[in-house]
Amino acid sequence: MGAPDQSMTSISAPTAPGSARPLLEIDDLYVNYGGIQALQAIDMVIYPGEIVTLIGANGAGKSTMLRAISRLIDPRRGRITYDGQDITRLRPDQVVRMGIAQSPEGRRMLARQSVLDNLMLGAYTRPDRAGVLADIERRFESFPRLAERRNQLAGTLSGGEQQMLAIARALMSRPRLLLLDEPSLGLAPLIVREIFSIIQDLHHAGVTILLVEQNAHLALQSADRGYVLEAGQIMIVGQAADLLTDERVRKAYLG
Repeated sequence: MGAPDQSMTSISAPTAPGSARPLLEIDDLYVNYGGIQALQAIDMVIYPGEIVTLIGANGAGKSTMLRAISRLIDPRRGRITYDGQDITRLRPDQVVRMGIAQSPEGRRMLARQSVLDNLMLGAYTRPDRAGVLADIERRFESFPRLAERRNQLAGTLSGGEQQMLAIARALMSRPRLLLLDEPSLGLAPLIVREIFSIIQDLHHAGVTILLVEQNAHLALQSADRGYVLEAGQIMIVGQAADLLTDERVRKAYLG
């Protein structure tokens, strides 16, 4: 696999929808992971209502970026701002309460717990039991297959059903920003199309999404804007439609 030129290029600068201020800003972020510098000099902005995708080769640092935003790992330097507030040193549960949720790579179900129990876990920061129960029914309306399996152990679901559960579980905290890490991983093409249809439905419902996805073509087709990450650095930034036709991106990631 090739790589983009080793200098950051902006095909088209990010523009705010209307007068919106950024929902998420990342400034000069450096992250060490396992003794290795995984991210360096990262700048990113996401506006409310966008789908922004982060593409790059395996090991480029994409999942590390999501884990830093979720506060599962600490940055070495830099700042992460969400809805105007600095969250760089907050705990993971605090950022969930503020409105950020992640559907992790590999789904990470509680395999020996039911679908219903997994959804309840997604709402662990919420004290409003009546609202939680109402949201569970909304999730079952959005994911009818999960409704049919509400009492089934999560570990016995198919891969596609587990991915639906991972997304539904993340939505139980009522996030404004949803972080999706490799939602198509290991799934058959037909199921992938179903998952990305769900992502578009969430987008239309007003959920802001940061999407990490190995299938770069599908990710860029679904997104408003994209960032290309190479060896821990942002190399190219642009509108998703422009990245789809950029020769460097096509050669390195689109085949």
